Amino acid sequence: MSYPSGTVVLSARHDSAEPPGGFRKRFLVTGGAGFIASHMIISLVENLSDCLVMNLDKLDYCASLKNLDAISSKPNYKFLQGDICDSHFIKQLFETENIDVVLHFAAQTHVDLSFLDSCKFAYVNIYGTHILLNAAYEAGVEKFIYISTDEVYGGSLDQFPVIITRFSNVYGPHQYPEKVIPKFISLLQQNRKCCIHGSGIQTRSFLYASDVVDALLIILKLGKVGDIYNIGTNFEISVTQLAKELIQMIQNTSSDTETEHWMCYVNDRPINDLRYMMKSEKMHSLGWRPKVQWKEGIEKTIQWYKNNFHNWKNAEKALEPFPCQA
Repeated sequence: MSYPSGTVVLSARHDSAEPPGGFRKRFLVTGGAGFIASHMIISLVENLSDCLVMNLDKLDYCASLKNLDAISSKPNYKFLQGDICDSHFIKQLFETENIDVVLHFAAQTHVDLSFLDSCKFAYVNIYGTHILLNAAYEAGVEKFIYISTDEVYGGSLDQFPVIITRFSNVYGPHQYPEKVIPKFISLLQQNRKCCIHGSGIQTRSFLYASDVVDALLIILKLGKVGDIYNIGTNFEISVTQLAKELIQMIQNTSSDTETEHWMCYVNDRPINDLRYMMKSEKMHSLGWRPKVQWKEGIEKTIQWYKNNFHNWKNAEKALEPFPCQA
């Protein structure tokens, strides 16, 4: 989720009276209108009816409240529009909402855009997180779970209940088409070729969104404060092979020549890691394992983008090989 600086207005999507005695717990989920966080919010709202789930999001280009239509009218859900980089706003939020648990998803995540504006990414991802941590510390929150990608690592603050999680590449419904799987799917569904950066030999491991949500729910319940949890999978595939499998499923190709017709190679990124894998034994010891197999997950994802691509604002621009060309 994207959070550049600027004036922020706090607004509730609806005002629901709290139940007698109030809610048992009050969760704040940052970046909640984004891909993974929206899945998390839906699960929390549907399974913890005695808890209030607050969604804080600036609603930047890759966020959509349509992701949350299923629970938008639930009495234990509340939407707040705001920016984590606005220290006054965040301080006021923690002073008034009595937050018990923070799930911090909000971040700039588009790798290609980070090459064009690294300062903006550092400002949001580092300064914004600092603002949020400071406010949560002063408010004495019970638990702060920092959710990040596999490029980020670090320790927790002394005497502060922080848990850090990092995970493999995640795919599934609701993901903006800047990422490789939704981009390739959307291109192919429009009868356009998959544009592959560089050689295409780079490999990535992919994890379905619902498996990440399951892992985070276990961390909420059993995670040890101060620990770092890697949420990974053993499934790994090259970008070229990913393109070939998606082409075969969407374009129904029957030969290698026909499949390769739907592939084109463009200049590589300035930096493009060949591979990164994570060890997830600590998560396994808590009883978590991925449940959704690749074939099942990718078929669901293909169908979702067939039905929902039009819901994304400026999605066509995200299908260009590089953002500077959009």
